[in-house]
Amino acid sequence: MMEVRHGRLPVAGFEQVQLKSRQELPAPSHARLGNTIYSTVQQQDYSASVWLSKKDKLEHSQQKCIVVFALVCCFAVLVALIFSAVDIWAEDEDGITEDNCSKDCRIVLVENIPEDVFFSDNGTTSLHLSLGLHTLLDLATRSVEIVSSYWALNSTDHESGTQATKQGQCLFQRLLGLKAQQINLRVASGLINSTELRSLSKHGAEVHYLNMTALTKGHFHSSFWVVDRQHMYIGSAVMDWRSLSKMKELGVIIYNCSCLVLDLHRIFSLYWQLQYKDYVPSIWSKRLTALYNKENALPLLLNSTQAHAYISSSPDAFCPKDRTRDIDAIFRVMQDAKKFIYVSITDYLPLINKSPHRYWSRIDGMLREALILRSIEVRLLISCWKQTHPLTFNFAWSLKTLCRELTNCTLEVKFFSPREQKDGTVHAVNHNKFMVTDNSVYIGNFDWVGNEFAYNAGAGLVISQDRGAEERNATVVEQLKAAFLRDWHSRYTKSLQANKVPECGKRRGSQSAPLKGSPDSVPDSTWDSAADGDGENTSL
Repeated sequence: MMEVRHGRLPVAGFEQVQLKSRQELPAPSHARLGNTIYSTVQQQDYSASVWLSKKDKLEHSQQKCIVVFALVCCFAVLVALIFSAVDIWAEDEDGITEDNCSKDCRIVLVENIPEDVFFSDNGTTSLHLSLGLHTLLDLATRSVEIVSSYWALNSTDHESGTQATKQGQCLFQRLLGLKAQQINLRVASGLINSTELRSLSKHGAEVHYLNMTALTKGHFHSSFWVVDRQHMYIGSAVMDWRSLSKMKELGVIIYNCSCLVLDLHRIFSLYWQLQYKDYVPSIWSKRLTALYNKENALPLLLNSTQAHAYISSSPDAFCPKDRTRDIDAIFRVMQDAKKFIYVSITDYLPLINKSPHRYWSRIDGMLREALILRSIEVRLLISCWKQTHPLTFNFAWSLKTLCRELTNCTLEVKFFSPREQKDGTVHAVNHNKFMVTDNSVYIGNFDWVGNEFAYNAGAGLVISQDRGAEERNATVVEQLKAAFLRDWHSRYTKSLQANKVPECGKRRGSQSAPLKGSPDSVPDSTWDSAADGDGENTSL
C-alpha cells in the first residue's frame, strides 16, 4: 500500500496516476472532428435560415407586387369608367350643348302616297317624302347619319327603268356623291349582306352593323336621319325604292332644331358603339344619356307654335339613363288624351312569339282603360294585306265587343286594303306607324306587335301641342289628324263586321303564321335581312 507522506504522492504513484488520467481523455483527433462537424452543422443551419429568410422576403415582395398591380389595374378601370361617365373620351357633338342649341324649329309632315291611290278630299299639307329627303341633303354641310333596317334604293333588273324606281336610284346616287362634297356619311343597319351598303362603303361612307340576334334576340327596325346635328327625319319609311313610290309612308322632317336632334343623335351614337358586339354594355357613356323624356320634355317652338317634344327608344336594353321607352311614351300619350285616340299602323297583334307564346297586354290594356274608364273615342286603322295575321281580327273584335251596350264607349276598327296587281304583288300597303290624339302625336318605327317592343330596336317621337293655333292646320297635331281622317274616310278602307273576316285574312286561311320578328320569318344568312321585319320584301 502506498503511503502518503506529508501530503505528497510518491513519484512513481504520480506517474501512474498521470498515465491513467491520460488514458481516460479522448483522443485529440476525435475532438477536432466533432468540433468540425458541429461547426459545419451550425453553418448549414445559419445558411438555411438565411435562405429561408430571403425566400420569405422574396415571396412577400412578390405578393406586394401582385397586390400593387391589382390595385393599379382597379384604379385604371375606375378612372376609365369615371372618364367615360364624364365624357372625356366620348364622341364630339360639334360643340352643341343644351345651353346653346336651337329650340325655334320648323316641322313638315312628309308622306309617300302611291300614284294609284287617290283621295277625293285631301286636306293635308304634307310634303312628298322623296322631296323632303332631298331637302335634307341640300342642307347638309358636314355630316349625314342614316339609320335604316333595309336598303334597296336600286331596283332589280326587271323593275329598272320605270318611273317608280327612279326616285330611289336618284336618292342613292346623291348618297354616293356625299364624300366628294366633303360630307361624312355614316350608316347604322342590321344588314350584313347588302350590295348597296358595300357600294356606299367603297365611296367613303362609314357603315356599322348591329347583330341584333346576339344583342336582344330581336331585329333592327329603326328608321331616321340626322343631318349636321341640326335637322332630322323620323317615320315609317326605310331606304327602299318602294317606300318612295309604291308604299304608303308617313313621317316628319324637323329643321333647325339642334336641341331635339342632338337627343336623336345620341340614339344613333348608341347604335354606333354596338357594331359587332354580342352583348349590351351595362354602363353607358354619359353622352348616351337622354336629354329629354316624358317627365322632362323639351319646350320649343314648332312653326311658331308652343310645343313639347322628346325621343323614345326600344327595347329596354337600349335605353340608357333617363331614356323613355316607346311603350311608356305610347302610354303617356294615351293617358293625356282628353277626347280621342286615332291609331294608324300596319299590324296589330298583342302577342309575343317566344316559346311558349303569350298574350302581351300592354297596349291592349291601355286601349281598354281609355274606352271603359275614361270614355275616350278610339279608332284603329290597320292594314289588310297578305301578311295580316288571322288573330288580328279576333283581337280587334274583342275590343269592339267591349263597348257593346255601353253608351259612353266608342271603338271603331277599319282595315286599309291595298290594290293587288295582276302578278300577285301588293301595292299601296299602308305602312304608317303613328298615333294622334286631341293634344299629342306619337310617330315611331314599330307596329303594335308584342315582339316589336320587347326585342326589336326602334325609336319614336312624341310632340304635344295646345289646340290654340288650329287655323290652317298650324300644328302638327292637326296635320296628322287630318291625314288620319283622310285615310279613314277613303274608299280603301273596310269596316270590321261581326262574323265576317276581310279578304286579306282569307288569303292566309288557317295556316299558322309566324309572328312579326319571329326567327321563322328571317333567313339564317343574315342577322336582320327581312324587309323591315314586316315581310314586305317577300310580297312586293
